[in-house]
Amino acid sequence: MFRPIPRNLLSAAGFLLSFQVAASDAVFAESRVALVIGQSAYRAVVALPNPANDAKKMTELLGNAGFEVTEAPDLSQNDMRQAVSNFAAKVAASGPDTVALVFYAGHGLQIDGENYLLPVDVDPKREADIPLQAVRLNDLMNTLGAVPTRMRIVMLDACRNNPFPDINMTAGHGLAIVDTKAGAAGSFISYSTSPGAVAEDGNGTNSPYTTALLNVAKEPNLPIEEAFKRVRIAVNQATDGRQIPWESSSLTTEFKFFSGGQGSGQGPSGQGEKAEPRKPPSAARSLDDWRKELKGKDPQVAYELVIADDSVTAYEAFVALFAQPPFNTRVRSLLDRRKVMEAWSTAVAINTAASFQTFLASYPDSDLAATARKMQERVRNRSFGTPAVQPTNVALGPMCPCPVQPLKRKVEEPARPKRVEAPRVRKPPVEKEVVERPHPAGSGIPPEVIMQGIGLGIGIAGGLSHGGGGGGGPVPHSEGHRH
Repeated sequence: MFRPIPRNLLSAAGFLLSFQVAASDAVFAESRVALVIGQSAYRAVVALPNPANDAKKMTELLGNAGFEVTEAPDLSQNDMRQAVSNFAAKVAASGPDTVALVFYAGHGLQIDGENYLLPVDVDPKREADIPLQAVRLNDLMNTLGAVPTRMRIVMLDACRNNPFPDINMTAGHGLAIVDTKAGAAGSFISYSTSPGAVAEDGNGTNSPYTTALLNVAKEPNLPIEEAFKRVRIAVNQATDGRQIPWESSSLTTEFKFFSGGQGSGQGPSGQGEKAEPRKPPSAARSLDDWRKELKGKDPQVAYELVIADDSVTAYEAFVALFAQPPFNTRVRSLLDRRKVMEAWSTAVAINTAASFQTFLASYPDSDLAATARKMQERVRNRSFGTPAVQPTNVALGPMCPCPVQPLKRKVEEPARPKRVEAPRVRKPPVEKEVVERPHPAGSGIPPEVIMQGIGLGIGIAGGLSHGGGGGGGPVPHSEGHRH
């Protein structure tokens, strides 16, 4: 027997249907696209076995996390630039609510304070060849930064030992610091080891950095910054303190590879959810705060705390409280190198002779000292260079060997004295004097009235005259004229 469905159930069903439609629309609210580059087959130097393996595993992980992944193995310089350009176009087509991620495994090094990613066809004979044959990290960052996105994530397993011994004698070790806070907000960059340090390729099928990242990123509902703190501790343990990953973040919204209750293969985080504002970072703790935090703790526990934080202040507090090796030795080495790299980053950013001199005064024996002296001399030569010629219309002419008439120089004439005219004397108004000329008595004729002009005139010779030049001209002689 058919029973009518109560109206309230129909309303509830309609609500659920509309909710499901809205939810299905929200699934695609956040686009995720990734570019994965693995550089193993280097031609001029010994091949690296692990980057190809790292790239394959990261492609699998990111695919499970909801990313549309573009794989790009063993790229030449032209191919790498084209891959970055194509990826930027893909990000732009995905819309402004897109998470763009780049993973790079291969060789990377710094020249003159700039970081470079090395294509497989690189074959430099001298240090100056690297900028011509490699791809600047800043070019990658700027290309992504020019596209409206929700966030940009760059992970570099690229700090392996410099494969060019001759260049390694003059260039600094590892990669230089990149400050994401100095650029557009919404960026996150991670190095497989600290700035200025060298990463290991590893004895297994994957590098220590990628191995740790594959394990940690699978954990559900873990914010990316917390995830990389755990990656740092895991890599440090796996390498006995020889390698400590580093990151810089200017993210404004939270990002998680997988959401709560999910794991590898169970879907991405963020799909079907609104962009969650990133919790503001806690204020940097002072040296005294860190001393209070670490005092009385087991050295191993205290060591992991400061490694997770990875700040100069935390390291300073640790070396002040724990003098015993091996942890003191490790942290002191980290602290010293971080101070060098921060001072180097400041010198390069200011880019003056004085800034490089300040660096050299503090770290004269650093591996970056030769580069600092070279850049200091370069800045000095630039400062004393020929002044730039002002642009003229000639520069807008055709670029051909046509004869060009030299510009005539304007000969400056001596300044002429200004002619100052004497002020004109204003003529006084002409006054009229009424004079009555009487007629003979009894003639019956009324007296004749004569109007005469009266004025002061200054003659050419300076004489004083009555009724003269200033007055209205000469006056005919008459009986009524005053003498």
